[in-house]
Amino acid sequence: MADDMYIDETQVNKLGKSFETHAYDLEQYLKEFASKTGDEQIHDGFGMLTESEEVTSAYIELAEHMTKSLGNLHRHLDAMGGGIRANAKNSEAADDAMADMFKGSGT
Repeated sequence: MADDMYIDETQVNKLGKSFETHAYDLEQYLKEFASKTGDEQIHDGFGMLTESEEVTSAYIELAEHMTKSLGNLHRHLDAMGGGIRANAKNSEAADDAMADMFKGSGT
């Protein structure tokens, strides 16, 4: 038994836009996070005591890794959103082409 498949381009486009919106939001949060976790801010938080240098370095490294990881996630979500929206456009174009073929064969 063959299953029918229907793609609602509007809904797929909405899904893609949602990914892109979440990616944008993540990018804004990331900028805020990065501005609060730079070397200077972390040094100010821990002070310049010799004993705190190891802890300060660990926090700086952690913040850098988190910033990099979240940046990668942002780019991935944005790319997924763009890909989903492109798929919706392709599906719509294919549907239109198919409809045109049927219209042309009936005349």
